[in-house]
Amino acid sequence: MARGEGAEQFSSGLLHTAKTVNQDGIKISKLSPQQERKRALTVWSKVCFAIGGAPYQITATALGFFLQIFLLDVALLDPLNASVILFVGRAWDAVTDPAIGFLVSRSPWTRHGRMMPWILVSTIPAVLCYFLIWVVPPIEQGKIMWYLLFYCLFQTLQTCFHVPYSALTMFISNKQEERDSATAYRMTVEVLGTVIGTAVQGQIVGMANTPCINNTSPTNSSNHSVHGNNSQLLDKKVFNERLAYMIASAVISLIYVLCAVVLFFGVREQDNQGGLKAQKHVSFQTGLRLVMGHGPYVKLVLAFLFTSLAFMLHNMVMRFCRGSNVNNCLCDLSSQLSATFTIPMWQWFLCRFGKKTAVYIGIPWAVPFMILVVCVKSSLFVSYIVSIAAGASVAVAFLLPWSMLPDVVDDFKVQNPTSQGHEAIFYSFYVFFTKFASGVSLGVSTLALSFAGYVTGVCVQSDSVNLTLKMLVSAAPVSLIALGLLIFKTYPINEECRQYNNKQLQLLLRNEEQESEMEALKPDITA
Repeated sequence: MARGEGAEQFSSGLLHTAKTVNQDGIKISKLSPQQERKRALTVWSKVCFAIGGAPYQITATALGFFLQIFLLDVALLDPLNASVILFVGRAWDAVTDPAIGFLVSRSPWTRHGRMMPWILVSTIPAVLCYFLIWVVPPIEQGKIMWYLLFYCLFQTLQTCFHVPYSALTMFISNKQEERDSATAYRMTVEVLGTVIGTAVQGQIVGMANTPCINNTSPTNSSNHSVHGNNSQLLDKKVFNERLAYMIASAVISLIYVLCAVVLFFGVREQDNQGGLKAQKHVSFQTGLRLVMGHGPYVKLVLAFLFTSLAFMLHNMVMRFCRGSNVNNCLCDLSSQLSATFTIPMWQWFLCRFGKKTAVYIGIPWAVPFMILVVCVKSSLFVSYIVSIAAGASVAVAFLLPWSMLPDVVDDFKVQNPTSQGHEAIFYSFYVFFTKFASGVSLGVSTLALSFAGYVTGVCVQSDSVNLTLKMLVSAAPVSLIALGLLIFKTYPINEECRQYNNKQLQLLLRNEEQESEMEALKPDITA
């Protein structure tokens, strides 16, 4: 109650000060049009901001779907060495997120902003490393180090792009509704980015397929000629596949650069922080303690960690249930398109009924369909229905966390007015936990199927494997969703709290603007 009364007194005093300044003839009204233009976020700016999210999803999808196949079938690495490269690369990628977030938070403000220089500088080295990942080096013994080096370098440079880009949400506008709208644009483009990554890489690589090599020979006299033909076919197949992967990586690299250019020239980073220019840098441990000690942030991250884990686990295990690679691709495409088309609907819903209500309705939407999978006989039609329905819930899982993170950061600023500039740390740790959920879902599903006796390549699995698949595709995701929603129940930032925080931050910004104006006019008054 005292807190609200103080805000009202502060607001009335501030308005009185503004009137007094105007009555005394100090011309501060000339800044109002500039401030309005600064705070207005156009549709074009939202589209340019959204396009900046495509490179991460496109490259992540291409690497996730095709890198393992490339290392085994094209680079001809041993499965153990390929696994080491993939595991180390993922682990390194996760570790770099908080580190880069801390470094970004300590970056000075430049004429291009604080986030944009990171995005600009990291783009060209990132695409070079990405291209070299898909090149087979002319050395045999150094292949492992080649792929390990460029894979880890690319993950680091991409983090230098993605973490500042994610935190850029806080710097494109100081209005909550504009940031929410820009986030909806971004999530729509990012979901489309997963489709583009699969389509570009898959189509180009798929065109390089050559006929299988015939290993049989009808007579001994034709042994030599058949062997020669097989050798030529093998050389041609290897050459075509290597060339196709290089072309695909070049095309994706070009898209990466174009998206970064559109983002840089289409979005203007704003200093909406109020006093950040004089902020004191804190150590990594202090920043981590401040961020992870903020209750709403921890509850939000944990809630969406469990729900994200549920959807990742369900989608991953469904691939085993469908069997055919074609069916997997079609179902994944159905889910992604469903998410793309329903994101605008969910954006309207959360603006109309609130974000917490959108979570309570959108996330459980997929639960009946997860149960349906194990209750009816498996068929392609059921798989499509489940994929499309799950896509609507995936849209919520995509949109809501990134839409609610700015609310948590705003709440932190209000609760800790003397400790600012930690936006990048907030976002980097959420990215870290998202990648952690992906790794856990992969590890849990693989270990569970291994213990159940899953046999690769066998059409009919044992009863224990079938039971394990049903548990992983239905019971486990539903339980994780229930746990996530229970944690989310304790999340304290509702619509009233959001409005209060917004009002407090607007007052702080207005106060600083007027103090800066008065400071600039001091010499004239003294004279």
